Amino acid sequence: MANLPYPIEELQKALGYTYNDISLLRNALTHSSYSNEMRLRHIDAECNERLEFLGDSVLSIVVSEYLFSHYTKRPEGELTRMRAEVVCEKALSKFALKIGLGNYLLLGHGEDKNHGRERKSILADAFEAVLASIYLDAGKDGKKMVARFLLPHIIEELELAESGGHGKDYKTLLQQIVQQVEGEVLEYVTVDESGPDHQKSFTVEARLNSNVIGRGKGASKREAEQNAASEALKLFGE
Repeated sequence: MANLPYPIEELQKALGYTYNDISLLRNALTHSSYSNEMRLRHIDAECNERLEFLGDSVLSIVVSEYLFSHYTKRPEGELTRMRAEVVCEKALSKFALKIGLGNYLLLGHGEDKNHGRERKSILADAFEAVLASIYLDAGKDGKKMVARFLLPHIIEELELAESGGHGKDYKTLLQQIVQQVEGEVLEYVTVDESGPDHQKSFTVEARLNSNVIGRGKGASKREAEQNAASEALKLFGE
């Protein structure tokens, strides 16, 4: 197989994972257009479609477990919606761009010439294939290693959806109410932090003039603050 466009060691750094069997990663980076070109030259270069198939399931279980354990008050329908937002093609291609995945893909000449390295569908599929390659390479620790790499991206996207992106910004709503009375001091205080680095849990209190008016938990301080503000808004009839 031809050399990758960029050194594969750099991609391993971006993934935060060092492979035992580097051929799994190379397979994940091989697009069908490249595989087809190699086949015409009687060279075997398996494309990443089988890994993509597995990666889709690995992605779903890691994200589902995270949502189930961290959003304990959310109903099934809302959890399904949240998962859909962070495992869609748009989100996955965004994650792929963050680690420069397109730079490492093996593409056929035509696909490469037509900006295939920037195509969302190709990037999203390759991202899923990479997740599967980590899962297989790490053996019994496969899901753990995938979660360690994947969840920071997922958490960031969930925060965007919950606050500044697609959902309500409860902190801003609360601040607007508090500002109506001069001299009021609103602050957020982290009172607890637990869990491993890849699965942190934070507890934050919203305090008005040192009085606790809301308490929230989350996988990041920002999420916990939003949840605390949401709880506090109930005191004001919001």
